Amino acid sequence: MVTNMRMTTATAMTESVAAAGLYRLLAFLSPAFPIGAFTYSHGLEQVIEDGDVCDAPSLQSWLTDILTVGAGRSDAILLKATYEAAGSGDTKAVRDLIDLGLALQPTRERHLEASAQGTAFIATVSAAWTPPADHPAGAVFSELAAGKADARPESWPYSIAVGLTASAWSIDLRATLSASLHAFSANLISAAIRAVPLGQTDGQRILSAIEPVIERVADEAMTSSVDDLGTCTFLADIASMAHETKYSRLFRS
Repeated sequence: MVTNMRMTTATAMTESVAAAGLYRLLAFLSPAFPIGAFTYSHGLEQVIEDGDVCDAPSLQSWLTDILTVGAGRSDAILLKATYEAAGSGDTKAVRDLIDLGLALQPTRERHLEASAQGTAFIATVSAAWTPPADHPAGAVFSELAAGKADARPESWPYSIAVGLTASAWSIDLRATLSASLHAFSANLISAAIRAVPLGQTDGQRILSAIEPVIERVADEAMTSSVDDLGTCTFLADIASMAHETKYSRLFRS
């Protein structure tokens, strides 16, 4: 069953993502894209210190919750809403989503995690990957990211930045959702490999095992709106709050 779903998903992605779009998507969501993702753990460092994540099974369980009822799901919905608003040329709606995305962060460190990465993402795209302005989403990008200084948002939630950029470059939405969730998961797995510690092979086993979870969350986001936003990951949020007071730490969140 899972094998058939993976084959179907792979076929759909191959058919829907143009070569140029795939190239840009790989670049934007690569660990090498300079947004400092490796410095954030989404509260995971505190969870590891508390002993709630101590091996591969507990990490997989924690990550599955984050994806299905936490920031993974919410960020996917925000990305999708931004992609569609930008595609229709609605600058005001994108601005409102920026404010909403920042307001939804439950702790100071999670606000930093989302806004620092998103702002760095937009700055890098503006400097090296400026999208064409003749597309409605490209025009929104130009106005908000490269226009007059007083018109630019001070901070960008990461999910909004990715959604706007993907729309401006006409990269397939469903592929962007899957790739974004994969990048988020891979970064947290990398953090756990360093902090638990776990072996690289264990990390890959987890990334392989959560593929159906990521595809399910991406599919759900495709049919969701901002009215469906919400999380239920209280322990992760509390861990993020506790992380703020750590005397010594590896990660910024």
